[in-house]
Amino acid sequence: MAALLSSGLEYHAVGFTLVRSKGNGDGADSFCYGSVAMPAIYFDGRHHRVQSAGSTADNGLASEQMNRKEFLGRFLLWSTAGAAWLRLASTSAAEDAGTWKVALLADTHIPADPVESYRGFQPVENLKTVAPQILDSEAQAVFLLGDAARLAGLPGDYERLEQLLSPIAARVPVVIGLGNHDDRDNFFRRFPVERSPGEHPGVPGKHVTIVEHPVLRVVMLDSLLYVNKVAGLLGKVQRAWLERWLPISSDRPLVLMVHHTLGDGDSDLLDVDRLMAMVKRHEHVKAIFYGHSHRYAVEQRDGLQLVNLAACGYNFSDQEPVGWTLARFDKSGVDLTLHAIGGNRRQDGHTQRVNWLR
Repeated sequence: MAALLSSGLEYHAVGFTLVRSKGNGDGADSFCYGSVAMPAIYFDGRHHRVQSAGSTADNGLASEQMNRKEFLGRFLLWSTAGAAWLRLASTSAAEDAGTWKVALLADTHIPADPVESYRGFQPVENLKTVAPQILDSEAQAVFLLGDAARLAGLPGDYERLEQLLSPIAARVPVVIGLGNHDDRDNFFRRFPVERSPGEHPGVPGKHVTIVEHPVLRVVMLDSLLYVNKVAGLLGKVQRAWLERWLPISSDRPLVLMVHHTLGDGDSDLLDVDRLMAMVKRHEHVKAIFYGHSHRYAVEQRDGLQLVNLAACGYNFSDQEPVGWTLARFDKSGVDLTLHAIGGNRRQDGHTQRVNWLR
């Protein structure tokens, strides 16, 4: 059981419920958000220290001692797994009961060099433009569907990404998936899993995240196969985990998120046929969201809605937008509003209703 300190309140993660155990005496608040090992951030009077929730021994990054400047430099993204997650959990009951508003990003392709450009786009400037838009939208969470880094997932890329996401992560949870231009080891050095929001089922060799809300459950899958090579693969171990997990997650609609496209080409998700055969047997799986192609489209297949998100970093075709999507989920579907900051902006601000098909 993990204790988390926030605004003088102590919260504990118990099963699939967050319970407020110390408050103003008005009783316990219960939220359905998964059993999450949150970090406890505490002060010992001399140093600012972070201890992974549930741990009793100091080890690695979770217990390193830092001076005040170093602590403040990293605190914003640590809070993603702490106060920001609680902010998501404590949204008003009326809103939780009906809708969930989230920001969807894909293919940010952030380089260490802030002026690096491709096809006339500067990915760093793009995310600088998008970040305040996301904050103004009052999104309750952010999902980034892979290719967070420019090409090879270098340490400097993730350092820059952390800086750009910090204003958002200070307010709401940010869940990052992995794509073919990400490097798993470098990513985890900058964004340790124990300080990431959501539940992490511990699929060997893969970064899988489960996020729960009363109207929807989201699973961020990991399709990274080789760094800086185009094809993707879930793999046997991840598919086996999903096969076991899907039957016990049928109490609400479920959306899968993954980086790679769902076609039959050499650059697509290579085991897409196995994935589709699996999920079509489970009617609570409503949609798959993905990126990779740098195009914006909604299609249907086997009773599923397939949503290809626009790239935030740059497009591959002048006909495609560059930007992000605001999603308002409810139990019967989702309203998708495109926010195009570049490329083809014809659909900027347009909202498309996508109803679940089963």
